[in-house]
This record gives sequence, structure tokens and C-alpha cells, in this order.
Amino acid sequence: MLHGFIVDFFAPGVRLVVEVDGAHHTRQRGADKRRDRALAAAGITVLRWPAELVLRKLPDALQLVAQALAT
Repeated sequence: MLHGFIVDFFAPGVRLVVEVDGAHHTRQRGADKRRDRALAAAGITVLRWPAELVLRKLPDALQLVAQALAT
């Protein structure tokens, strides 16, 4: 649990959450946005990637994480 939320991946050293969103997230976008805002208010960056990207193009997904960390 992180600030009351279950997250997919958390890198505490860089205060980064990576969420891998499956189809069920299309039905809960409002809840996801509220959660992302709450985490951002706590100083945590949230990256959301579609599950398809992670499952089919993992190197691309990892490159996007690396780019986000570089900024």
C-alpha cells in the first residue's frame, strides 16, 4: 500500500509509480485520475502504460520509463 493505494510498481528512491493498465482501466478513468492526483500531491510521479505495450514491447516500455527518469 502506498498512501492508501495499491500500485503495480513503485521505485521509492525516485518516487515513481508505474501502472500497467489493462482493459478494466477504461471503465475507471475517473478513479485513476483521482488516485494519480493524490499520489502527485504526495510528491510521487505516476506513469501509466497500456498492458499491450508492456506485454508486446517491453523494451519500448522500459525506454519510456528511462526517459521519464531522465527529465
